Amino acid sequence: MITLKYSRQRESIKAYLAQTKEHPTADTVYMHIREVYPNVSLGTVYRNLNLLVDQGEIMRISQGESDRFDGNALPHYHFLCTECSCVQDLNIAPGALDHINIIAGAGFEGEIQGHSTFFYGKCSKCIDK
Repeated sequence: MITLKYSRQRESIKAYLAQTKEHPTADTVYMHIREVYPNVSLGTVYRNLNLLVDQGEIMRISQGESDRFDGNALPHYHFLCTECSCVQDLNIAPGALDHINIIAGAGFEGEIQGHSTFFYGKCSKCIDK
């Protein structure tokens, strides 16, 4: 693994993502980081987000128009609202859906090593509207 030079902006991005459950877009991360580092560029935020994803420190959720980012890089499941496009973590026990790997592997000549699953529907805020 490559040793990276310490970056206050990168650490600030990681800290922000670790404390939010909102799964923000890069633009939202940029607006938040600008509150602390007013001279930070959008390009710097994008580069650091991509670097953190590549390093496995955060997760990119590529669904819809804009990528969203999650400070929790451990395997877990997400719900995507079809109305407001919010992304929420689902509280599913680790390993509870591992049988999907076995089902997917039946009749497949390769080796299934994992899966990524998204659940879709309306979030509670959209239902209450």
